[in-house]
Amino acid sequence: MIKMEEEQKKQKNEENSYTGKSIEVLEGLEAVRKRPGMYIGSTGIRGLHHLVYEIVDNSIDEAMAGHCDTIKVTVHKDNSITVVDNGRGIPVDLHPKYKVPALEIVLTKLHAGGKFSKDSYKVSGGLHGVGVSVVNALSKKLVAKVYKNDKIYIQEYSRGKKLTEVKEEKNTTDIKTGTEITFKPDEEIFSVLEFDEKILMSRLKELAFLNKNVKIIFIDERKNIKEEFHYEGGIKSFVEYINEGKETLHEIIYINEKKENEVEVAIQYNTTYTENIYSFVNNINTIEGGTHLSGFKTALTRALNNYAQKYMQKEIKGLTVTGNDVREGLTAVISIKIPEPQFEGQTKTKLGNSEIKGIVDSIVFSKLTQYLEENPSIAKRIIDKVLQTARAREAASKARELVRRKSALESSTLPGKLADCSSKDKEKTELYIVEGDSAGGSAKQARSRDFQAILPLRGKILNVEKAHLAKMIKNKEILALITAIGTGIGEDFDIQKLRYGKIIIMTDADVDGAHIRTLLLTFFFRYMKPLIEEGKIYIAQPPLYKIQKGKKYQYLYSDEELEKKLKEKEWEKANVQRYKGLGEMNPQQLWDTTMNPETRTLIKINIEDAIRADKLFEILMGTEVEPRKKFIEQHALEVKNLDL
Repeated sequence: MIKMEEEQKKQKNEENSYTGKSIEVLEGLEAVRKRPGMYIGSTGIRGLHHLVYEIVDNSIDEAMAGHCDTIKVTVHKDNSITVVDNGRGIPVDLHPKYKVPALEIVLTKLHAGGKFSKDSYKVSGGLHGVGVSVVNALSKKLVAKVYKNDKIYIQEYSRGKKLTEVKEEKNTTDIKTGTEITFKPDEEIFSVLEFDEKILMSRLKELAFLNKNVKIIFIDERKNIKEEFHYEGGIKSFVEYINEGKETLHEIIYINEKKENEVEVAIQYNTTYTENIYSFVNNINTIEGGTHLSGFKTALTRALNNYAQKYMQKEIKGLTVTGNDVREGLTAVISIKIPEPQFEGQTKTKLGNSEIKGIVDSIVFSKLTQYLEENPSIAKRIIDKVLQTARAREAASKARELVRRKSALESSTLPGKLADCSSKDKEKTELYIVEGDSAGGSAKQARSRDFQAILPLRGKILNVEKAHLAKMIKNKEILALITAIGTGIGEDFDIQKLRYGKIIIMTDADVDGAHIRTLLLTFFFRYMKPLIEEGKIYIAQPPLYKIQKGKKYQYLYSDEELEKKLKEKEWEKANVQRYKGLGEMNPQQLWDTTMNPETRTLIKINIEDAIRADKLFEILMGTEVEPRKKFIEQHALEVKNLDL
């Protein structure tokens, strides 16, 4: 009996140990600097921030393994980053095969880490083992510090090459164990070197929601910002945050089951017309969904349909309820933690494990059915909304048919106001959406007819944030927009039918123009989101000013540019012309400044953070007045130019 207990104790110690033996090596770093995009997605702003996520994810893995409860992320004034945790610390003993400190292996070998061993990490997001080594390869300088054994072990690197051996110092800090990584991104690799604190805070907040036992501290020394993220409510707090400012129908429904896999779901309906479902696997935001999301959707539809058929036969009679019907107005967060997730590619945006669909389906269906049975008043409220949606969908079917017919590619079905282009090469073509007939007339004269199409819209389009689909597709301006673009919307959306390579919003550089631009972006975000995700939506940048001195002139696009120019000797008390609208420019000026691909400036719209974007659209364009008032009060002092 004693011998058996000793064997069990030995086995347990081996499972919990995290030494050089835990580190497995698959290959080196050679390709990272040559093809960084393969490892971090891009060398622009997205890839830059991905460096931080790779390091933080390692700390989160320590937290999920039960060894860390505090993570601190600091942006220094020189745009270097420090991430420190109070986990076990990267091993520093000699690797049994390579005979160098395990820390050095982790920092210099691409597929090296404790993530491949089930004994070191039962659940992990960084399964590819490329995190810190890729950051090291793409950093001008990286310093790793490991806190262990009352010592600090330090090693310095530059562009993946070690500058020093592992040095030991006496630990006089209050960190007993942990890892600290400080790195400065390499300007030879990245086109952008300045970190955006909003992007970083958004991801750190997300991680804090998903890991309720972890406190994440964010410090930005550049802007004197300090934020702490710690949410004991976990994903329930996450749903509360997403639904903040929206009128909700019921309390949050929370489902949690932890066996070999952990499945955690939080659900709450609101009175809006859009669905917001966010899915995560081992803290990774699976923006393309996968088997866990499919399992959730199937279970939700089946549970609500079954309840309606059982208790609300009269109300459901004659109606067919679809998956889209049950998800309208739904906010849900699905977070699962599994030992061996199979992701599609290093970007890890879609889960592929086939068995997970059935597991999530079974758990959600069982727990949700039980909840509905025990809370009939909430069940009725939810299903009443679902049935209302189904009726509205059926009522809108005729209008949908009109959209389908008008979305055909033949020119005879296109809006009469559309001045189409002649090129058959779709990728080279551009659709300019302009406000008003006056600007539309100038744009039609200014454009290159070969590849630029012009669609003038009359006035401000419908605010789709406050309107149901049935009302929206009866709106003439929106119908013209849908027809010209060609993809259809909702269930009919098909990006392959997109008629143009670029869709460019061109509005006046004033308050009304900004409002129209926001209305259009709201429409695209809610009903044609793949166009944004695929980088098809752009905003034209017409100039704000023309400065002229004698025969010399220049167009300027911001107040800052104007201020800077007027300080230059060659432009002192130069004549300044302010453009309040596109109609104030003649066609040649409009072409030169805003439409000529050789000289124009376009802003590509992307969704770095869908949750933040959703909240912003809801605040600015939704039905609730108080959040909008609060937003305006908070940001009023940031306005630099206001036309009244």
